[in-house]
Amino acid sequence: MSWIATIIPVALFLLVTPIAALSQSWTQTKTAELVNQARASTTQVTIAQLKQALDEDRDVLVFDVRTVREFEAAHIPGAYHMDRGLLEFSVWSVIDETDDEIFVYCRTGARAALAAQRLQELGFTNINAVATGSTDWTKSGYPMQTSILDERVMITPVPDE
Repeated sequence: MSWIATIIPVALFLLVTPIAALSQSWTQTKTAELVNQARASTTQVTIAQLKQALDEDRDVLVFDVRTVREFEAAHIPGAYHMDRGLLEFSVWSVIDETDDEIFVYCRTGARAALAAQRLQELGFTNINAVATGSTDWTKSGYPMQTSILDERVMITPVPDE
């Protein structure tokens, strides 16, 4: 019976620890420091600056570094999907000039900062990380495109509770 008394607390610890780790926001971990360092070492731009570059028909590339599911659900029209985890493998199929102007975005700006930093390390010299991401793009009322319908759609944000 004593071994059961020992196993139960250990089993509970093993069950609860991963759940607690998952519930901890990345902003409360070492990741936040890495993101802040990436933001400090890269050019951070606003949604309005990205929109202006697109409206002016400047020769820019827009990279969406979210997951494929996020991209397919809705993305900025004309954006290339460059999954953050596969960036080094994907970027060379889209661009070979390291001085082309590139805007990188994600949902909140964190993955964009990390991706922009990595692109700089790869030798790209004209990288802009969108500081706030697709959340603010949508809240600003700008159009999004979905890969599901391959059409531009207007997505209305749900107010925060």
